[in-house]
Amino acid sequence: MSEDEAVLDMPDFDPKVTRRAVRRGVFRTASVVLAVLLMLLLAAAGLSLVQKRGERDQRMTDVLGTAFSIYNPAYEVQVESCCDLTPVSMGFTVTASQIRAVGGFTGTGGSTHTITQNFFGRVGRLPLGNYAGTTLSGNLANVGTDLQPKEDIRKVLARLPEGLSALAVIEFAEPAPPDRLIAFTRDFELCPQKVVYERRPGSNPITWGMTTWAWAPRPEGETTCADQIKNDLAGFRGWLGLLRDHDDANLRHFDLSLARLRKAANDGLAYAVVENLVSVKELRKVIEDPRVRTVRLADVAFDLQRPPR
Repeated sequence: MSEDEAVLDMPDFDPKVTRRAVRRGVFRTASVVLAVLLMLLLAAAGLSLVQKRGERDQRMTDVLGTAFSIYNPAYEVQVESCCDLTPVSMGFTVTASQIRAVGGFTGTGGSTHTITQNFFGRVGRLPLGNYAGTTLSGNLANVGTDLQPKEDIRKVLARLPEGLSALAVIEFAEPAPPDRLIAFTRDFELCPQKVVYERRPGSNPITWGMTTWAWAPRPEGETTCADQIKNDLAGFRGWLGLLRDHDDANLRHFDLSLARLRKAANDGLAYAVVENLVSVKELRKVIEDPRVRTVRLADVAFDLQRPPR
């Protein structure tokens, strides 16, 4: 440094000034962090609200919850209300209880699963379905095949005590429209838990029952089995009316398609019925009816509370 250059005077160290500067720095840093966090929270809340726009949450449970029920015909599925929200996904809970013969062991409430769709409306990985491997789903996949012919089932029914309650798939020789299905159930005092609206050998067919669509409108007061069959088909067609072409991509995750669903609902033909409140004694009569192609047994149990017939 030359003698001509000015010499800068260093100020005296002031602890108070230093502390104030440090406090200002900390405050500014904290303010910036809080502002960023607030922006992130508002963005997340905004994304959640966007996902639920236009009752999108209700439609998700209507479409995906019902598709899950059809995807799992061997279970009674209870769909809980929506939603489990994250900034990038939305989901809901279902409880699946395996259908068994009435009077047998039914478990303790079933298993709980979560169905999710991402921000763009695409469904995530699905539980159960083709991997469930239940006896009932196997029997439903056999509808339309030559497995378990009448002569073999007669021998099985003859060996079983007539008082046993059975879970059975009763397959028709010819698909039955609603009036003939009602006449058949009236003749044997049956009331199907589910109706099979498709013949699809080797895979689970489309089925529909009273509880398939959790929010299906139900008539008030007591109803007969004939009323139930008509109401269930009307509910199937009503649910189909909610679907749009863009739903087809998600439906395919449930091993379904809009084309198959529309055909099944529009035709309204019963290829088989699922009964879980029928005795072996009654099935011995049912299998002799020429309208019946065969009976496929999925489960039997002794119902201590059911009076003999």
